[in-house]
Amino acid sequence: MAAHLKLYPDVPAKRRSTILRDLLLLALVVLFAWMGVKVHDAVDAMAVLGSGVKHAGLSVESGFGSAAGAVQGIPLVGGSLAGALEKAGQGSGGNVAVLGQQGEDKVHQLALILGLLVFLLPTILVLLIMLPSRIRQIRQLGAANAALVDTHDPERRRLLAMRAAFGLSYLTLLGYTRDPIGDLAAGRYDPLVAAALDDVGIRRPAISASPGSAPR
Repeated sequence: MAAHLKLYPDVPAKRRSTILRDLLLLALVVLFAWMGVKVHDAVDAMAVLGSGVKHAGLSVESGFGSAAGAVQGIPLVGGSLAGALEKAGQGSGGNVAVLGQQGEDKVHQLALILGLLVFLLPTILVLLIMLPSRIRQIRQLGAANAALVDTHDPERRRLLAMRAAFGLSYLTLLGYTRDPIGDLAAGRYDPLVAAALDDVGIRRPAISASPGSAPR
């Protein structure tokens, strides 16, 4: 299977268009990733609000702690007063610091979720649109490459010529021969075989034209 795997057609025009489609898909994925990072960074920057609240709470708590340390040495009432100040600091500044930390964490989570959504949603949509046809093309190229290994076999060439004559549009065949049905009837298979191979994007070494083969 791997031996016959082909990612790109041999026909130059089809090869170029396939490469361009692949590059477009890659560019879109990179663009969506960049947009996701930008959205993440923009939302994540708002975490500074929660961080400010947290630091303000910590400052208040630290202030009460310093005051408690200052009154700790007062005789009789120093210990009780210091304990009351510490509790007041924890009840006011400490709670504010906790709320600030929670707000900061939630902003970080929201930034991550929004960034992933901005990247994943359009990426999945584009992949659903473009990837199935690309996978089918690779499978078709691989199957054709495996089936058309030997185009020198007379019977195989006759079948390929029939496929081209009856399966391709007359307009397409005119690019290879002026009389597709006449060539098939007369056994002039070269132009029809070339048309069949080009249709699936496969190229094989040229076969010496038989006498009377129709010009392309």
